[in-house]
Amino acid sequence: MSRFLAVLRSWLMMVAIIAAGNTLQSFRDHSFLSDKLYTGKPGQVNGLQARTFGIWTLLSSVIRCTCAIDIRNKTLYHITLWTFIMALAHFVSEVWVYHTAQITIGVMAPLMVASFSILGMIIGFQYLDAQPEPPLSSAKKLN
Repeated sequence: MSRFLAVLRSWLMMVAIIAAGNTLQSFRDHSFLSDKLYTGKPGQVNGLQARTFGIWTLLSSVIRCTCAIDIRNKTLYHITLWTFIMALAHFVSEVWVYHTAQITIGVMAPLMVASFSILGMIIGFQYLDAQPEPPLSSAKKLN
């Protein structure tokens, strides 16, 4: 496996773990969302919205973790890339379309993570298409 894909796998796993933590926070106390993310209109944040956000974040976390484990699965790789595209679109629209979020560190973090992840995964496509090295046991059988 290329060094780049190995780093990307670690990145995806780290992002998945952080997302799982955000999921727990969303279920524990919905004020987390109004204090950190949706500061433009915090009155619109309620428990139902927080739990929905938590489930969406948990699903993204599971997909990203699974991709980190099986990074050469092209279908899973594409789905994982789309989780970052949707997250970026969500936060961009909340800031500039719906005005429910403001540019704070709480919003900049997911914007940067999504942007860096999209860039990394697009670069990773060239390594994904490279032929993987055969397992050691297969190489012995060829000789």
